[in-house]
Amino acid sequence: MKPTVLIIDDDEAVLDQLKWALADEYEVLLAKDRPSAIETFRARRPDLALLDLGLPPLPNDPREGMAALADMRNLDRHAKVIVISGLSGKETAARAVGEGACDFLLKPVQIDSLKLLLSHCRHVVTLKREYEEIRQHTEVEPFELLQSRSPRMEELLENIRKVATAEAPVLILGESGTGKDVVALAIHRQSGRRVGPFVKLNCDMASESLLESELFGREDDARSDGASAEGRLESASGGSLFLQDVGDLPLRSQVRLMRLIGERVADGVKERPSGETAPRLIAASSKDLTVAIAKGNFIEGLYYRLAVLVIRVPALRDRKEDIRQLAEAFLKRFAAQFDRPNLQFDSEALRALDRHAWPGNLRELENCVRRAAIMSDTDILRADDLGLTPSHAQPAAAGLREARQSAERAVIIGALRKHHGKITAAAMELGISRPTFYSLMEKLGIERRSLIWDHSEETSEE
Repeated sequence: MKPTVLIIDDDEAVLDQLKWALADEYEVLLAKDRPSAIETFRARRPDLALLDLGLPPLPNDPREGMAALADMRNLDRHAKVIVISGLSGKETAARAVGEGACDFLLKPVQIDSLKLLLSHCRHVVTLKREYEEIRQHTEVEPFELLQSRSPRMEELLENIRKVATAEAPVLILGESGTGKDVVALAIHRQSGRRVGPFVKLNCDMASESLLESELFGREDDARSDGASAEGRLESASGGSLFLQDVGDLPLRSQVRLMRLIGERVADGVKERPSGETAPRLIAASSKDLTVAIAKGNFIEGLYYRLAVLVIRVPALRDRKEDIRQLAEAFLKRFAAQFDRPNLQFDSEALRALDRHAWPGNLRELENCVRRAAIMSDTDILRADDLGLTPSHAQPAAAGLREARQSAERAVIIGALRKHHGKITAAAMELGISRPTFYSLMEKLGIERRSLIWDHSEETSEE
């Protein structure tokens, strides 16, 4: 059976050329825009994808392509996406790789080079999936993001051990980027369901219909090109279902999920008619769900069904003694990934890491180290390679709360000014989501139009 490759490009000639070149070795799927690409990706789960960043309705801007990359990575974290684009520039390439693309090629691409790269990526994704299968049946696993010298993290690890042995639903709370998905996986790995599947679903998908079909499955699969109608709830049977960003679940889906929990889960487990056990639910949110309930955006009954056991994940600024250890772990990983075994931080870079406020938490730290590993011209990473300026440091004379807010404000304002008020670009640079960026602006009282830049460069959608 041939491996599948999804080619996403709005240029008919490029699609024809690449399909002709690859058809002997791959089953080729085609898409001309982001919506059709994501629907095809969801239905067919291709082994590889070739993505043009300049997609309609913004053919001269990488944002639509970057959004498509993020959507595919949300659907399958093992997805190997190669960016092939005419939108050149070192910054664009770094952003694409930093957001999960496995490589970046400029048009026109050399077909022989592309075939070699596809072959390598196909081999890597096969190894990763096999490794993941092995890990599903491994009792103990080191989680680098949980490495810690912090008392707050020691408390978290103890709580993970306690809730893992229970069968009740778990709600994991914490800021965006703190590693809630790693905590969920750790709970599953230490539970009696560790031999079963760990199935993840991001609830912040832009399309409500796509989210519904992913969670509950399709009642009529006649239009799904032969794809299975099974949803994540079904595929997680006997294991754990992790609902990430559950606060973004649409109200209609909340009602269906609440009803389903009431019917199928009693004291954690209830036998299904087929004899399979219903999945254990693990949910996570960076939003204050009690506020969402008060605003009518989250159903109180669902909250209490999910929040039987609650775990809170500390922000990176509350475990600053772990920053260097985590940064070194990330650097070791990327040094191996990019075949640069001698990469190391110099002393000033380490001090810059300590001083930074890290509003994007672990995700921001990981992206920061990845960018430095990619972009640095030497094996010694300096403070300049990290892109962390002194304005990000916390003022020593201020109180802790004031210092933290001052640092966060400086980061947000700096990113907004750099990108002329464009929220998506600013959030992407900081390694946080748009909703988190907006939330920080609101919390810190930052008004975009009160800042200085050429407002004619803003886009209407931002």
